[in-house]
Amino acid sequence: MTIRLRAHHLLCLLTYVGKGYSPAFIANYDRVAERLSRGEDVLLVSGPDDVCGPLLDEAEPHCLNESVVERDRLAAQDLEDLLARPIRIGASLDLDASMLARMRQAFSAGRVRKACGGCGWNELCGTIAVGGYSDTLVQRSGSQGTR
Repeated sequence: MTIRLRAHHLLCLLTYVGKGYSPAFIANYDRVAERLSRGEDVLLVSGPDDVCGPLLDEAEPHCLNESVVERDRLAAQDLEDLLARPIRIGASLDLDASMLARMRQAFSAGRVRKACGGCGWNELCGTIAVGGYSDTLVQRSGSQGTR
């Protein structure tokens, strides 16, 4: 099975600790985190993805906002530079322990955080990064923390 993710969620998953917009959102994200931790491949998509699902029932889901599309663009650009590979719609990724560690190190150093500007979760994510990612739910063998 493949997990459909938009580009900025590649950053969000680095610090996901089971907090979110609603109980339904959290339950869904927990399932996505578990699948990622088991090693399911990621397919990059445009617009709402497997994380967004529970938000689509809202009157005005923020995942459709232009600001979120801009987050995707900025995240893709930063990650493309970091990983030296295309981060574009239709690309597949295997988020193995090594890639997660590289992404987390870059996130901690502020090198892949342009997409995080103005995000309401930015402060929490920064705290999690400073704490070494110890309570994050997306883990691959050998990827926990950056210490």
